[in-house]
Amino acid sequence: MSGFKDFLMRGNLVEIAVGLIMATSFGAVVATFTELLLAAIAKVIGANPDFSAYKPGGLPVGVFITAVIAFLILAFVVYFFVVKPYTHMRQRFVAAEEETTDESVELLREIRDSLRAGRA
Repeated sequence: MSGFKDFLMRGNLVEIAVGLIMATSFGAVVATFTELLLAAIAKVIGANPDFSAYKPGGLPVGVFITAVIAFLILAFVVYFFVVKPYTHMRQRFVAAEEETTDESVELLREIRDSLRAGRA
């Protein structure tokens, strides 16, 4: 029983569960944003950007076109509102951590470099 408890309380499992819950909620937000954006496009151009009824030769090509447009909007939102800010924050904090190197680490690097130079 303790092994099962350890499995459930393991940090990775909890992090994955939280990530899944957040991703599901974010998916709903992006789907709603996509509908809003498509409605705004429809209002501007005066036509509905839903291509689902488009079936040349009886093939449901319109459904695919609508799905591709929704995917591109999703990719845009994820990249510019999640990936780009995350990368910027990560670079900012990692750079701050790299600036504060410990003196002992610097000394060990110098010793390593001098040992390598002595062998060559």
